[in-house]
Amino acid sequence: MVEIELDGQKVEVAPGCMVMHAAEKAGTFIPHFCYHKKLSIAANCRMCLVEVEKAPKPMPACATPVTQGMVVRTNSEKAIQAQKSVMEFLLINHPLDCPICDQGGECQLQDMAVGYGGTTSRYEEEKRVVLHKEVGPLISMEEMSRCIHCTRCVRFGQEVAGVMELGMIHRGEHSEITTVTGETIDSELSGNMIDLCPVGALTSKPFRYSARTWELSRRKSVSPHDSTGANLVVQVKNHKVMRVLPFENEEVNECWIADRDRFSYESLNSDQRLTAPMIKQGGAWKEVDWQTALEYVANGLKNIKAEHGANAVGALVSPHSTLEEIYLAKELLRGLGSSSIDYRLRHADFSAPEGVRWLGRSIASLSTLQSVLVVGSNLRKDHPLFAQRVRQAARKGCTVTAIDDVVRDWALPVAQTLVAAPQDWFQALSDVAAAVAQQKGVDAPNAQGKANAVASSIATALLVGEHKAVLLGNAAAHHAQAATLLALANWIGEQTGATVGYLTEAANTVGAQWMKALPDDAGFNAAQMLEGRAKALLLLQTEPVFDSAVGSKAVSALAGADMVVTLSSFKTNMEFSDVLLPVAPFSETSGTFVNAEGRAQSFHAVVRPLGNTRPAWKVLRVLANLLGIAGVDFQTSQEVLEKATHAPQGGSLNVVPAAQLSNRSKAGMTVAGVVPAAAPVVASIYQLDGLVRRSPSLQLTADARLASAGVQA
Repeated sequence: MVEIELDGQKVEVAPGCMVMHAAEKAGTFIPHFCYHKKLSIAANCRMCLVEVEKAPKPMPACATPVTQGMVVRTNSEKAIQAQKSVMEFLLINHPLDCPICDQGGECQLQDMAVGYGGTTSRYEEEKRVVLHKEVGPLISMEEMSRCIHCTRCVRFGQEVAGVMELGMIHRGEHSEITTVTGETIDSELSGNMIDLCPVGALTSKPFRYSARTWELSRRKSVSPHDSTGANLVVQVKNHKVMRVLPFENEEVNECWIADRDRFSYESLNSDQRLTAPMIKQGGAWKEVDWQTALEYVANGLKNIKAEHGANAVGALVSPHSTLEEIYLAKELLRGLGSSSIDYRLRHADFSAPEGVRWLGRSIASLSTLQSVLVVGSNLRKDHPLFAQRVRQAARKGCTVTAIDDVVRDWALPVAQTLVAAPQDWFQALSDVAAAVAQQKGVDAPNAQGKANAVASSIATALLVGEHKAVLLGNAAAHHAQAATLLALANWIGEQTGATVGYLTEAANTVGAQWMKALPDDAGFNAAQMLEGRAKALLLLQTEPVFDSAVGSKAVSALAGADMVVTLSSFKTNMEFSDVLLPVAPFSETSGTFVNAEGRAQSFHAVVRPLGNTRPAWKVLRVLANLLGIAGVDFQTSQEVLEKATHAPQGGSLNVVPAAQLSNRSKAGMTVAGVVPAAAPVVASIYQLDGLVRRSPSLQLTADARLASAGVQA
């Protein structure tokens, strides 16, 4: 450790640290613009000048390494005067846009100008003008004259997103930030550039001119999309969600969120929202009150159970639903005597799992991997925040390998991709297993494997280092041989010392497993229910046409059911539903999501329900009461959580119990049955759930356009 004196205080930091790091450890604030703890050091802005004893002039704190015995003064007359001089230069060309700037109220330049700026300007020449750029539907670059060239956005693209979409061209007063690889900014993490910008040069296009920051209430929540469980700050005005920002959590999402976490809020205010219960009568939809709708559903379910048996009543629940909603849906069916419940709408293999399948390690540990094999995942698009963790590891030397049907651009160096059609993934993974067996001198798990050059290269990578993982993606989970692929992955993990896990598809895939939202031998699974075998179906926040493996075929199959009840936030499934019940999205209800690492994160409603919308857990509770089902008289979602997780009263478990987490498979290593040639069904990045599908800005992005054209990046 190196000891320095900072403003009279002794501070110890590791060798190689900068003065800025020492100041952070000591809790001393040094003004800065270009420095950011997650980005490389650029020393562009010079705002962090400090006095270093024996140095002839002020030194930038962000780029000055500490030395033993160094004496630093951050608030001496020399340091303050240097900082004020830099501020004067930064303000020379800055336009007086504060009254109409979206950054007003949360602008670093505005804040610093109060403390370090002068009361008048000595600059009388014309200010420079930088023309605006049109870079897509998410980021506004209308006022680039405000830019102070801190290059945070440029470094973010290079170092975190993996794509240098912005760069600085020209020199001196002609310098400007512009797109360098194309006309638009298309990264799935691009919205983070808005947060990083210390001035109002980059702002949110959907939020533009809609509210002042000081008018917004800030409320914490959790992302309802992928399995990261990103922590959010939802900003609200007049009971309306206006903006979504990241809430920093180093263990989960650090200080970043994906664009679908940030911009999907637009759908919450959509005209497609369902705001009152509706019943189809004579082929026409009619709005009714809650009592009428729920009694109609309860009577229908009773009649169908009496006529066709309990298991004829089924439920397809979305893995984006909360833990409490899934638990009550299961309890409702169990009370009727049915076990026909499933969340695996996109799956092709319905063999019973041994436990709760999960990531197999912590999310944070993805950043420290030394070798990783990813099977059947478009990592960058399916899990943007996991991808940036793996990208961090790759920058430190991690060897990334993949098995997929095409070579994909993950914006990180991939050492080897074993390309095979989905029906050949068993063979491809067998080849890797054979190569591992050959290099270790053990017997291979089956006779099909052949240690070819690519498989041998992947095996070599997995046999090196201590921190290794085999990660199965959404396509591997949805594969017709999912259990067999997992069994092979487990063998490879055992032989190489790698952890084995699923990246998991949705916000609450792990929670749905934990709640055992799965049929027993007598009940119908998702595929059987989507074939029309169930006579009555409850669809909880799911749209089978978009969310299932059968796609549009679900319309004709479900239209033949005696009763289909859709519980949704939107007017959907109207072709085959008999009843629509408006239930709250994540922003209007309390609940819990369990992310890929098994972390349970509870959240509260941030706005009141729209119209006659009600939280789904309350709707399911009342419906259970009307059906005479005992043991579900809960008054709060917290009570549901305590009962569902067996948590102590007044508390809740924050992780799935380790004993229940398992990535084991009962399947053998042989191919069972005929493997269909069709590829597994995987939703594209902006078709994952009902919220992102209805966000206008997200649907205008390059990724959404590619998906609509049938191309997945």
